[in-house]
Amino acid sequence: MPEFKSDFLRVLSERGFIHQTSDDAGLDEIFSRETVTAYAGFDPTAASLHVGHLTLIMMLYWLQQTGHKPIVLMGGGTGMIGDPSFKDEARKLMTPDVINENVSKLKTSFTRYLEFGDGPRDAAMVDNAEWLLQLNYVQFLRDVGRHFSVNRMLSFDSVKTRLDRDQSLSFLEFNYMILQAYDFVELYRRYGCTVQMGGSDQWGNIVNGIDLGRRMDEAELFALTLPLLTTSSGAKMGKTASGAVWLSEEMLSSYDFWQYWRNTEDADVGRFLRLYTTLPMDEIARLESLDGSEINEAKKVLATEVTAMLHGREAAETAAETARKTFEEGALAESLPTVSVNRSELAEGVGLLSLFVTAGLTTSNGETRRHVRGGAVRVNDETVSDDRRRVTEEDLTSDGVVKLSLGKKKHVLVRPE
Repeated sequence: MPEFKSDFLRVLSERGFIHQTSDDAGLDEIFSRETVTAYAGFDPTAASLHVGHLTLIMMLYWLQQTGHKPIVLMGGGTGMIGDPSFKDEARKLMTPDVINENVSKLKTSFTRYLEFGDGPRDAAMVDNAEWLLQLNYVQFLRDVGRHFSVNRMLSFDSVKTRLDRDQSLSFLEFNYMILQAYDFVELYRRYGCTVQMGGSDQWGNIVNGIDLGRRMDEAELFALTLPLLTTSSGAKMGKTASGAVWLSEEMLSSYDFWQYWRNTEDADVGRFLRLYTTLPMDEIARLESLDGSEINEAKKVLATEVTAMLHGREAAETAAETARKTFEEGALAESLPTVSVNRSELAEGVGLLSLFVTAGLTTSNGETRRHVRGGAVRVNDETVSDDRRRVTEEDLTSDGVVKLSLGKKKHVLVRPE
């Protein structure tokens, strides 16, 4: 990796964000001499972003912190199609109402990381539906489509991978890369945006935008991609056995978010501290040098710092204290995740297997049964060996709840209502 003179690229380089650029020297030059406007796009495929998006969000954070202007591009238009990149099959098409609802919900995730406003360095949030949904198809083909070579489009890995597996690629999806390229041109024209940032899987789409800008407007545009991250064991970031690690508090509690980071593999602690926190590099070096049981302290710092950025310092410290009471003192922490059950159901007795599914600790009765046999299921800290056990009012603690536990780190309180 070259030695960069601009603050932005130097920070990204030392923290491990950079995978590839279209022009190292050219990018470094513009970031050194002027306030650069750069963007990253997010399609509204769900009601929340997840941890897999967090690296790109942190890239936007550092962009603004080093004096430049970030644009968050919401894919209200491209979301009507869906990005086919490296997918085995076409995304299920969403209705316009679902897309609009998702877009409005996604916006809240960015306010913790970026300062929005009308100033030259304030972040802007833009929806590509503004221009994509207004396009005249025939005119678009004449003005934009003529600049694309189908032969070249077929050569991109994101397309080749799908075709090499003999999986169909619809004409609808094939158009996605053209629309993404056109987004870059529109953002250049409207906001003077000259840099697109994205995951390494977006390289082909971003390069298309650079080429289209040159052909249509003689614009000098740049690409900057980050590596697609996996954990040391090969797991995809943002995915766990129980599902996605969402950024929305409505879809994942701040406690569970904190726990995800607390459970980081030892080999990933330093890397994640660099990518997902704003701690100084010398402090990160100290933390990642810890070994043995001391590495757990570094994991707690990682979990608290990442959670504080997303959910606020108070929520992060509450999650940390909840974990401490639960694991170190064995106490019943009131801030543990909670699920409600009808009091009349509890009076009759609720099957343990289904209750664990309701609590979100397992995904099926069969999975719960396997954990019972493995000795991982506890009710009020007592191991359960009978998968036919029922949970009743007699299980309520003096606090009026039932504590369900799966292993040592997953706990949910059941409250009657």
